Amino acid sequence: MLTDQNIIDAARLIRAGGLVAFPTETVYGLGANALDAVAVAGVFEVKGRPRFDPLIVHLAEPEQLMDVARSVPPLAMKLIDKFWPGPLSLVLDKQPSIPDIVTAGLSSVAIRCPAHDLARRLIQAAGVPIAAPSANRFGAVSPTTARHVVEQFGDEVPLVLDGGPCRIGLESTVVSFVDSPDGRPTLLRPGGITREEIERVVGTLKIRMHEEAQPASPGQLLRHYAPETRLVLSADGFCTGSSAVKVGLLSFQRPTSPAGFAAIEVLSEQGCLREAAANLFAALRRLDAQGLDFIVARPVPEVDLGHAIMDRLRRAAAR
Repeated sequence: MLTDQNIIDAARLIRAGGLVAFPTETVYGLGANALDAVAVAGVFEVKGRPRFDPLIVHLAEPEQLMDVARSVPPLAMKLIDKFWPGPLSLVLDKQPSIPDIVTAGLSSVAIRCPAHDLARRLIQAAGVPIAAPSANRFGAVSPTTARHVVEQFGDEVPLVLDGGPCRIGLESTVVSFVDSPDGRPTLLRPGGITREEIERVVGTLKIRMHEEAQPASPGQLLRHYAPETRLVLSADGFCTGSSAVKVGLLSFQRPTSPAGFAAIEVLSEQGCLREAAANLFAALRRLDAQGLDFIVARPVPEVDLGHAIMDRLRRAAAR
């Protein structure tokens, strides 16, 4: 059972330059003191993450924003007032106190205030902002339970705070307010806050979700969120060419023709996109553990959270 002492111990470890895995409403994060370049280097080392892929800095309260950002445009403030704490990351010009390793050398930084009470208590107790990507090997399926983190890293991560399953199950939406001459924000990654919700607050977004050479935020690489088993995105039918091939199915709702699949995972019996998002990564992990030859993923409707789910599936299927 999680106690206040666990949080105190985790905060002490963060301040000492160590790593802590902790829950957010999106996925579990692997955190380090965002002001300590050596500590942040440990995150990249443990994950096997390339240094050109920037991290997100997590705050306990929106009022801490100016500790890490140089300025906040009015439209960004509108999004903060509406969606923070919550699964929305904003890319803003950074303060000099944020080390270059956090931002991959960029002059901007992605920032969010998570809506998970345990995450915010940890950041508050540590007394420093925490830089944290998802707590998994780079490019692999994101963790939505503490057990996923332990299975992935074992003793490499000295402390994992168990806050139960993540409520949303998809990473935060990332919106940038830099490099925009007309002041219009840019969607860099769909996530837990839908594009439609954001556009109701700030108007039409520009879209830039693929950036291989110099990503402006996490989640922009072509291949990401991928199980070890090959994943194929297919709207209907599959052909293996051999009855000996073991195929798994990832389906939005219960399939009408389940025959031929060695394992089936249903994201939402009721066809609820929010439930499907929360179940996505755990379902992929279960299929990945079945010793399958490949996984067939059926598309979900591309509305609301469906955009973020399909973004993850397309990146997982990319070769």
